[in-house]
Amino acid sequence: MARSETRPVVLLRSTAGTGHTYATRKNRRNDPDRLELRKFDPAAGRHVVFREIR
Repeated sequence: MARSETRPVVLLRSTAGTGHTYATRKNRRNDPDRLELRKFDPAAGRHVVFREIR
């Protein structure tokens, strides 16, 4: 599978301040702004908002 500039790998960092990150891909055409997803933070023990870092 070739690397694509339209679907780059981005890091999502927890807003809870624990420093936990997830790596995912996003489609730049559909989501040109920074990505925000609610995911589980094992350090916090609950679901929190994760924001894209660059």
